[in-house]
Amino acid sequence: MIKKLFIPVFALALLSCNQRKEAEANTNLVYFNIKGYFEKEISRLQKLNPTVNKTVSVNGTIESKSAKIADWTKELAIFVNADINKTSWKGSFKTKEQNGVDVYTSDHNKIPVKKVSISWKGKKVGKIEIIIDNKNIVYRSQDTLTYFPDSLYSIKKQQKIKLLTAKRYAVIGKLK
Repeated sequence: MIKKLFIPVFALALLSCNQRKEAEANTNLVYFNIKGYFEKEISRLQKLNPTVNKTVSVNGTIESKSAKIADWTKELAIFVNADINKTSWKGSFKTKEQNGVDVYTSDHNKIPVKKVSISWKGKKVGKIEIIIDNKNIVYRSQDTLTYFPDSLYSIKKQQKIKLLTAKRYAVIGKLK
């Protein structure tokens, strides 16, 4: 009798330890949910499957083409990775709202995301701009990410490695 009761009780205890409520997962957000926003945009764009006029520039050499993006998760990964709601970053950003723009800034050396600006059109996001600055003793990169829902995304990067010449990259995608 005890053996028969032991297995279901053990299984129930094990399952209850691993469950996590979705509502609890989202209550810890202190700042704008960049990761959640772009995950929804990725899903929406995957379904919409728009044609994109994509321009790539490397040190002034420009190439443009029109294409369908097969993997929006990969295409917008840099935006998702700029999430400022990481547990270790809690309290590291100053928040300011002025003229319909929410601005989050950080001057901590260990946090690469330095500024996030969200412009609102009513209750919808009109524009997101993210500035990322990574540096160490041999490397420095500065990224400016811009996203306009339903029209354009832009990734501009300046990269400098000691003893090498600086490089500039830009990717601009215009949605049709």
